[in-house]
Amino acid sequence: MPVLRILFTRLRAEEKLLKEAAGRLGIPCELQNVSDTVFGKEPFCSDSDVVLARCVSHNQNEGVAKMLEMQGITVVNPSHVMEVCGNKLTTSVVLAEAGIPQPEFSVAFSPEGALAAAETMGYPVVCKPVSGSWGRLLAKLNDRESAEAIFEHKSMLGAIHNTFYLQEFVDKGSYDIRAFVAGGKPICAIRRSSEHWITNTARGGSASNMPLDEELTQLLCSVHAAIGGDFLAVDIFRSGEKWLVNEVNDGGEFRNSIEPTGTDIPAAVVEAAWNRRKS
Repeated sequence: MPVLRILFTRLRAEEKLLKEAAGRLGIPCELQNVSDTVFGKEPFCSDSDVVLARCVSHNQNEGVAKMLEMQGITVVNPSHVMEVCGNKLTTSVVLAEAGIPQPEFSVAFSPEGALAAAETMGYPVVCKPVSGSWGRLLAKLNDRESAEAIFEHKSMLGAIHNTFYLQEFVDKGSYDIRAFVAGGKPICAIRRSSEHWITNTARGGSASNMPLDEELTQLLCSVHAAIGGDFLAVDIFRSGEKWLVNEVNDGGEFRNSIEPTGTDIPAAVVEAAWNRRKS
C-alpha cells in the first residue's frame, strides 16, 4: 500500500500540519527525519510511495529529490522545479521566457560589472543573493556609494556571492502578495503589510486575506504553466496598473497564511502530493 512520506531535517509547524492533514484525509503518512540518512543505491522506500520533500536547506532538498527520482520514486516538488525556484536568476529567466511580467533584472559577475548594471538600471536598485529565503541578505542600494560598499563586501564572501543579481526597486506601497498554488490551482493569497520595504512575515510583516480575482488567478496559472510543480508560493507586487511576479518558492512556509485566508493549505498540499502516486 502506498505511503505519503514527509521528509524533514528540522520539524517545523508546517510538517506537523501536513501530517495532521493527512490523518484527517485518511492518507497513510509518515514523518521521517533524514538528517542522518545516506541516499545511495539501496531503495529508500517503495516506488509506489510519494515523498513530500521538506528539508530546510534547499540544496539538501534538491539533492534528496534527485537521488529518490533516480530510484523511480515520485517526489513533490520534482527536482527540476526545485532547481528553477532555488535560484532567483533561473526563476527570472524562466518567467521572462514565458512572457510573465516581473521587475527588471540584471546579472553581473564582478563588483565592477554590478556597479555598471546598477548605474544603467538607475537607483534605487535591489541586490539579492541568487539563493536564499526569509528576506535575508537583501540590500536596497540608494546611490553609487552604497552600491560600491555592498558589492565590495559581497565580493569577499565567497564564490556564490560573486554572482550579482540585481532587480529594479518596485515602489509597491506598504504591501505585497504571497499566493499559493497547489495541484496546479491557485488556492489562496495573503496581503503582507509592513512599513519596511521587506514585507516577509518572517521579518515582522502582518498577514491578511487577499481574495484571488480573475487577474491574479490568471497570473498564477501562467506561473504554474511556466514552472510546473505541485505546490508553489508566489510573491507578487502591484506596480501601477499591473501585477509583477517577484519570486517563486517551491517549499514555502504557510502556517501564517491559514488563519487569514481560511484555507486548509496543508490539506491542499497533501492532496496534491497524494494525487501524484502511481496507480
